[in-house]
Amino acid sequence: MSKKETAHSIAEIIVGRRTIHEFRTDAIPDENIIIKAIDAARWAPNHHLTEPWQFYIPGQETIKNIIELNSEIVAVKIGTEAAAKKKQRWSRMPGWLVVSCDRSADKLKMKEDYAACCCLMQNFMLYLWEQDIGVKWSTGDVIRDERFYDLLWIDPDTEEVIGIFWYGYPEEIPVTVRKPVEQCLVKLP
Repeated sequence: MSKKETAHSIAEIIVGRRTIHEFRTDAIPDENIIIKAIDAARWAPNHHLTEPWQFYIPGQETIKNIIELNSEIVAVKIGTEAAAKKKQRWSRMPGWLVVSCDRSADKLKMKEDYAACCCLMQNFMLYLWEQDIGVKWSTGDVIRDERFYDLLWIDPDTEEVIGIFWYGYPEEIPVTVRKPVEQCLVKLP
């Protein structure tokens, strides 16, 4: 494949990728695909090659505990009915990955490292999208709760969780649009 053909297919993958909200009930992808996606994603740009990321693949017991913790947090915040709906939804998520970013006392380094982790996860999502596997990047109160860190044996003084990433085969692919490039492009003299 020529560079021109590769560039065309990369553009199609970037433009075509969507956040998946509903997943099919098919078996989750082989864990080797996820490992390969992580391996490829690690080539994201990162200032001074800090590689500030850690990946956690929770097992069924940990997933169950995360779901329970989230239900508890949601129940306190907006009620038991919402918590029950959230619990049911989260229980249907086929594949789980938690990603963290190294913490730093240096605010600029922390900002650069978080940006690198965002690039990393875009790489991860694009790799999987090429394999017909969708991803949803989820944040929220649960990933900021110290009990969540305890469940994953993460030291909150040294790492900050940037998200839970659910993955699987899409039930549906949302349609979305972006504003024209002219609305976000400024040409200077």
